[in-house]
Amino acid sequence: MSEVITRVRIELAETTPLVWRELDLPLSTTLASLHDIIQVVMRWQDYHLHEFLIGDKVYGVPDRGDVVDERKVYKEQGLRLGALIERGVREFLYVYDFGDNWRHRITMDEPRPGDPGLEYPRFVVGARRAPPEDVGGITGFEEFLEAMAGTEHEQFQRMLSWYGEVFDPEDIEEHWIRMIIEDNFAARRRGPLKSHRTGKRPWNS
Repeated sequence: MSEVITRVRIELAETTPLVWRELDLPLSTTLASLHDIIQVVMRWQDYHLHEFLIGDKVYGVPDRGDVVDERKVYKEQGLRLGALIERGVREFLYVYDFGDNWRHRITMDEPRPGDPGLEYPRFVVGARRAPPEDVGGITGFEEFLEAMAGTEHEQFQRMLSWYGEVFDPEDIEEHWIRMIIEDNFAARRRGPLKSHRTGKRPWNS
């Protein structure tokens, strides 16, 4: 029996050319898991705070139920993509690093049966490498790209020393992304899924 999945597109707002990724995710994926997945496919390091903006609500990791900036933060752990789709939500925002303010537009396609022979989540396709951590937002990223575009740029050596290696804006490290998403994330779900589909606990099967 196949899982029901949705094609999820992640676009990093204001990047030109656009930085984007697409994945096939189970409807059972929580916002907390989506946060982890975005961190992987964008090569972020999870150094900073994040939140999801869905309608007039904010989802994230509440600090003992506190209200932040007069906004209540709801738990991201308990909300699944399938529940959002049932509510008619197909688009929302994910914000990472409130200083650099990386705003990701998330869109979800019509749900469909997944391939019974495949495990999910699965990375599909993407383009352009995401900005380094703490580069200084969109403006800082543009300046970084300009400096790293050629060794003759006056800021090349400084940026190279700061970043630690040459930055290839076309290389999204697809092999590494697939390995983490399809091996680690899919493997993490394998036991619970087997239990659900067979009615047996993994340790009794």
